[in-house]
Amino acid sequence: MTWHITGSVDDFLAGAGEFLRSRPVENTVLLTVSDTLRQRGPYAYGDEPPVFGWCDGGGAFLRTPPRAAVLSAMSPAAAAELAGRLCGDPLPSVIAPDAVAEAFSLEWQRRTGTTPRVARRQRLFRLAALAPPAPPAPGRARVAGANDRGLLVDWTRAFLREVGESSLNAEELVDDRLSYGGLRLWEADGSPVSMAGVSRAEAGMVRVMSVYTPREHRTRGYAGAVTVAVSRAALDAGAGDVVLFTDIDNPTSNALYQRIGYTPIEDRSLVEFAS
Repeated sequence: MTWHITGSVDDFLAGAGEFLRSRPVENTVLLTVSDTLRQRGPYAYGDEPPVFGWCDGGGAFLRTPPRAAVLSAMSPAAAAELAGRLCGDPLPSVIAPDAVAEAFSLEWQRRTGTTPRVARRQRLFRLAALAPPAPPAPGRARVAGANDRGLLVDWTRAFLREVGESSLNAEELVDDRLSYGGLRLWEADGSPVSMAGVSRAEAGMVRVMSVYTPREHRTRGYAGAVTVAVSRAALDAGAGDVVLFTDIDNPTSNALYQRIGYTPIEDRSLVEFAS
């Protein structure tokens, strides 16, 4: 098997695009991040250029430093081979389907002597049949616009802090999502109380992102309501697959999304490498 490593998103999509699009649900992050880099340039996620790769035997990865490398499904042998290709450069962490993360981590430890640690686990969900909550939360959804930018930036910053991604630029994220109508607000009594975003459609797949409700408005059903709203809008716009991620250790969000029609697809591990 041969790994091809590049700094060009166009070369990556030429080499890995067919593989990624063949399983758009499982490859949601690779598809949407590479699309964002293609749309906004190589420094969309930070000051260091991204790195991409694909394997002739099946498999792909990308990394936007300083964040983790994101690995697709691949054979254990391909994961071990990739660890060998990347071990000459600093790599703080990887996120991958559980079996891939394990195979990569074992080879990384063997080659570098660093100790892998599972720092977080995620669950990927796909919408099966939308089931709005009953009774519905009070209020209504609307598409966010330029006049909401200040609030959206504040809420996005708060969301990024909560999920450990505060290095991302909230202003740029909001501006990008506003450019394609990718943010919705839930309003109660005329005031915004919750938000949710969606990615651009890729290979018929849309990912729900940045579902956030300020603490003073929680436990009232607003997060479920706004998630239903963005999910329905994605379906109405022609999406064949609507997906989202949860933290496995958060039983509230896992239960919420299953109640409104999402079903588990696979689990992933974020593995950090400490000396």
